[in-house]
Amino acid sequence: MVREQYTTTTEGTHIERPENQSVYKIGIYGWRKRCLYLFVLLLLIILLVNLALTIWILKVMWFSPTGMGHLHVTEDGLRLEGESEFLFPLYAKEIHSRVDSSLLLQSTQNVTVSARNPEGGVTGRLKVGPKMVEVQSQQFQINSKDSKPLFTVDEKAVVVGTDKLRVTGPEGALFEHSVETPLIKPDPVQDLRLESPTRSLSMDAPKGVHIQAAAGKIEALSQMDIVLHSSDGTLVLDAETMCLPKLAQGTQGPASSLQGLYEICACPDGKLYLSVAGVGTTCHENSHICL
Repeated sequence: MVREQYTTTTEGTHIERPENQSVYKIGIYGWRKRCLYLFVLLLLIILLVNLALTIWILKVMWFSPTGMGHLHVTEDGLRLEGESEFLFPLYAKEIHSRVDSSLLLQSTQNVTVSARNPEGGVTGRLKVGPKMVEVQSQQFQINSKDSKPLFTVDEKAVVVGTDKLRVTGPEGALFEHSVETPLIKPDPVQDLRLESPTRSLSMDAPKGVHIQAAAGKIEALSQMDIVLHSSDGTLVLDAETMCLPKLAQGTQGPASSLQGLYEICACPDGKLYLSVAGVGTTCHENSHICL
């Protein structure tokens, strides 16, 4: 830009015009001007690239007025369609599946569900791992669909609330300590066996122990002694036929009593033995067995 210089003169005045006039230039010229245009062009390119990336992200993430992709925001909370992967902990008050599908939680390591108090401490935890399921709580309870307790575990006891507890293992049930139950019953086509391989088997009840086989026999086997003891009462063996095939037999009685009849005799220590029956008792004749 050329700055013009004007000189005012009055009539009759002669002023000589200088030969060399000073010229001043205002603005940006040369390489500064080119750098400015280049910088503006670069900013415009960056603006267009950012706008294109923003539009691309909105399209890829499926942003919409109701949510993002399969995640929709509703009045009741968040609704997520399809399979989703969470890389960090998920905090939620309630998690529901669709009416026509089940809720699936899976992981390559383990799935952990925790409940915390207002201070942040863990009050209950369910951990499903590749080798075991671990429950950390004061009480673990399984209910039926009508809220009936089926299985309850706490520090004091284990309660089975079903009408029948069935053990299907081929070796039966193994109890390291005492068992308290009102009834022990096998399947209709199986035999009931109560066995203690290396120790004794004891059955106690304040009002008696009732053993019944409605369609079979009762058999008691022991390596040593079988003791039937009643502290205050009578021991009754009531049957149509009672067989003691391995009792010791005394000497023969008189020849007239060889009729194949015997009587059962008892020693002072409770040992039983057979003696050939006669007109009167013959136990005293064979009492040498008690010696």
